[in-house]
Amino acid sequence: MTVTVSMHFVNELFRGVPESEAAREAYLARAGISPFLLSAPHGRVTVDQFATLYRLLVNEHDDETPGFFARPLRGGTLKLLCLSVLEAPTLKVALHRYTLFFRIVLDDFGYEYGIENGLARVALVEHRPLSGSPILIHELMLKLFHGIASWMIARKIPPQMMECAYAQPAHSADYLYFYPGKVSFERPQTAIYFDAALLEQPIRQTKQHLGAFLRRAPADWFYVSFADRLVSHRVREHLMRHLATSGSVHDVARALHMSVRTLARRLADEGTHFQAVKDEFRRDFAVQALTRSERSLPAIADELGFTDLACFSRAFKAWTGNSPAAYRRAPVPLIRSV
Repeated sequence: MTVTVSMHFVNELFRGVPESEAAREAYLARAGISPFLLSAPHGRVTVDQFATLYRLLVNEHDDETPGFFARPLRGGTLKLLCLSVLEAPTLKVALHRYTLFFRIVLDDFGYEYGIENGLARVALVEHRPLSGSPILIHELMLKLFHGIASWMIARKIPPQMMECAYAQPAHSADYLYFYPGKVSFERPQTAIYFDAALLEQPIRQTKQHLGAFLRRAPADWFYVSFADRLVSHRVREHLMRHLATSGSVHDVARALHMSVRTLARRLADEGTHFQAVKDEFRRDFAVQALTRSERSLPAIADELGFTDLACFSRAFKAWTGNSPAAYRRAPVPLIRSV
């Protein structure tokens, strides 16, 4: 999975479970994340690194939503939730059980849903101020619902629209890959909208599939490609396979069977443009290569289509605020007891 996420997700995750500096560094080491990134404004980590850190905090604090709410969700809560919805005949019934489950186990947070103009609307409800980082909680709890719902019916649920009950954050460019669809900010509630016809879909998963689903959490929920619906995702999928040989805008437009002008218009409709998608892919590829392989910097630069290492270094610093050498040589502390 060649995707990275903003350090916002790491920094805000620690807000819910205040730790000493030494303890934070120990967690980061076990997740393969260099501590220097905590103070890197534009730092990035891989989805797998974030997911590993999340699971470490969950296990250490016996809270599957670490520090999010006044009452911890003890280990096994997510499994119990999934078991409670798997016996439902349709997604509609499962969604009713899902909202009921959180009404029973939490006092300060829940979900509500309804139908508006042919769209199912699932919204987050705060009954009292949250204990952890509000934006992170909204982001992850909405992804939790979306991930479980998509898994239950064994098909990706395309969000038609997302509303956020907070101002547009600095890392909102990530939303193109987390919440594909129209996104608006400073709304009364955080909510996701999808085709109401999907509510009649039968539940296709069984208890036998649950173990594998839980082991992959939360990485599989973070990024889901909608290359069948979003041109930006199709562009990224093409670059992942053919960057070295077919990475220009003309090459990509030809591969997607459209003109360069049409490609530009379709990407603009999704709130982006070709160079942004290409740079985001190259940034993510570079972070993965620097943190998870021993490939040399010149080799990575060449794979990404840069004429020389200096050009690659300038671009990487513009993307992340740090040089590729800093990512490669950043010290990872020895694992200490937490």
